[in-house]
Amino acid sequence: MPSDAQGAASAVELLLPAALAEAAGGSRSLMFRPGSPGHSAGTAGGAGAAGAGATGAGAGGVGAGGDRAPTIGVLLELLRDRHPGVYRRIVDDAGDIRRHVNLYVDGDDIRDLAGPSTVLGPGAVVLVLQSIAGG
Repeated sequence: MPSDAQGAASAVELLLPAALAEAAGGSRSLMFRPGSPGHSAGTAGGAGAAGAGATGAGAGGVGAGGDRAPTIGVLLELLRDRHPGVYRRIVDDAGDIRRHVNLYVDGDDIRDLAGPSTVLGPGAVVLVLQSIAGG
């Protein structure tokens, strides 16, 4: 079991708001394993998480492109490839994180860190929050 515990600790979790869950096959939580090409911890979360996304669409490692460190940018590239609907809601046509979308790594806004170059450590949790208009 030590390898399973180590794998779980090295996984990066992407938490989505309910508004993005549909674009992720109904899941509000996507898990990726840094440096494991073609392998992920699967998906978990909202209704439908046990469907095809659990082993198929969510599969892929953060940092799957060779020696690249797992960063927000690498995670976004994986989203573009595996969950294009989620990606389009987070990133604009110019490739920038949308103005009214905030990404937090372990509670810290990436805009206060290194932006898309923010390194994702083992067990990192990336939270996506969309601004809500109104008052």
